[in-house]
Amino acid sequence: MLTEMRIEGLGVIDEATLDLHPGLTVVTGETGAGKTMVVTGLQLLAGGRADASRVRRGADRATVEGRFRPAHGSPAADLASEVGARTDEDGSLIASRTLTVDGRSRAHLGGRSVPAGVLAELADGMLAVHGQNDQLRLLRTGEQRAVLDRFAGDVVSGALSAYRGIRKQWLDCSAELATRRENSRELAREADLLGHSLAEITAIDPQPGEDAALLAEARRLADVDQLRETAALAQTAVSGAPDCDHDQPSAIDLVGQARRRLEAESDPQLQALGQRLAEAAAVLGDVAAELSGYLETLNADPARLEQVLGRQADLKRLTRKYGADVDGVLAWAQQAHQRLAGLDTSEEAIAAMTARRDQLATELTRHATALTAARTAAGRELGDAVTAELAGLAMGQAQLSVAVYPTLAADGDDAALTIAGTRLRAGPEGVDEVELRLAPHPDSGSMPVHKGASGGELSRVMLALEVVLADADPVPTMVFDEVDAGVGGRAAVEIGRRLARLARSHQVVVVTHLAQVAAYADRHLVVDKATHATGLTRSGVRELDETARVGELARMLAGLDDTDTGRAHAEELLLSAKADKSREWETGFRHRATSRATHKL
Repeated sequence: MLTEMRIEGLGVIDEATLDLHPGLTVVTGETGAGKTMVVTGLQLLAGGRADASRVRRGADRATVEGRFRPAHGSPAADLASEVGARTDEDGSLIASRTLTVDGRSRAHLGGRSVPAGVLAELADGMLAVHGQNDQLRLLRTGEQRAVLDRFAGDVVSGALSAYRGIRKQWLDCSAELATRRENSRELAREADLLGHSLAEITAIDPQPGEDAALLAEARRLADVDQLRETAALAQTAVSGAPDCDHDQPSAIDLVGQARRRLEAESDPQLQALGQRLAEAAAVLGDVAAELSGYLETLNADPARLEQVLGRQADLKRLTRKYGADVDGVLAWAQQAHQRLAGLDTSEEAIAAMTARRDQLATELTRHATALTAARTAAGRELGDAVTAELAGLAMGQAQLSVAVYPTLAADGDDAALTIAGTRLRAGPEGVDEVELRLAPHPDSGSMPVHKGASGGELSRVMLALEVVLADADPVPTMVFDEVDAGVGGRAAVEIGRRLARLARSHQVVVVTHLAQVAAYADRHLVVDKATHATGLTRSGVRELDETARVGELARMLAGLDDTDTGRAHAEELLLSAKADKSREWETGFRHRATSRATHKL
């Protein structure tokens, strides 16, 4: 939700702060007061194009700041964390956009400088701006298909998920098959080299860690005389000379003498030390035994040394080619086996892979057809629902339809799929293009909605779509700029009613010139302008209390703010709107309660 917006130096607005709340907020004001600058500011916060002409005359820059409150775990919150944006203590996130007179633009999010595209990405999950001449979401590439998919819900999302899974397998298989066919000679040469290398490794049959073990054994065999002398001297020092020369007592003898002396004393501390010397004597005995065993195995073996050196030479040939050590050679061999298994270019392998690709294509065709059918059925429902809404928005003869048609594949398209004899582009979203088409009246043909509708009609189409999609639309804040352009009377009341209905589940901000729409607001903001002696016009924004609101509605009713008749008409309009909203709320509450009860049954 957007909780606050501050504007400085934008258009005719010198400085203004808008406190925004849940529900329906309307922005009104006289022509030229700067109402549209509120929408322009929101568009800048949404990463829209920065136009230097929007900077207020006499100012060097324009600044727009917005305080958002993203839900925990939402895409907007994740984006803020990703770019290192800091949130305030209350969890709110400040986004800002600065535009200078020389056309330079800067964007900040949570105190961090970011590209304007980051604000656009943030706005995708937080803010939908529907300007009279800038229907951003409706005209964006792929958005109309996304609108239909969002309306269809699980019916399309499940079919799309299954389609994407098979599509990935099909593309991978097709790419591998093409590689094998196009590079068969190179692949065969690579397979031959890999086979020769693996045969060489297999013939030598290296074992894990064998090179280190052979190195240690070679050193021992080469230094056998020195090792024998060292071990013998150590054994003599520990356990004594073999001829029992008592003039050279052993370490075991000396430790034994010390132990016996200590244990003979009555002092407990010395006796304890004697027990520790007994443990030392046991360790010395174990070392003496191991030295004796070592000496028995330490024999000069020139034949074994020659065998070890030969084995080392064999392993050295492998490590020069395939790895830094034997373990590296074995890892290379494992990878080579895997690579060789995928290099089979025989006719049998090509035929098997071709059959697999064709099988996946058949399965993908089935999923694509099911996805198209689901979208077509949902398109009829969406068209009927929006047409019904348009009937109350001064477009009673208009007919909205949703065209679902195939995307033809271009020549050489790697993702081409033949369905019913036609080559189609099997993209990540399916084989379908979706287009919203509008017939303004029965005698006119249906045209793409952005071509067949005027600015005001396009805004009303967007409003009707948002009302229909209210439960499925994840964007919490919606902004409409003069959605009531070109209508009046009963149609204006219907627009106000629908905006109020939409505001039950979303935060809605509307710039309007119609009192019938403004009367449905939960909060009413007005843009005031004043012309100073310098000739500059300055505007500000303020929130109206009930008394001031009656006066503003009376002004909007053909400038009748200074007459009792006008104020009486405004009061009647407010009372009627409040009663209408109350009935709508009660009807909606009963409908939700009935739906919950039916769901439980």
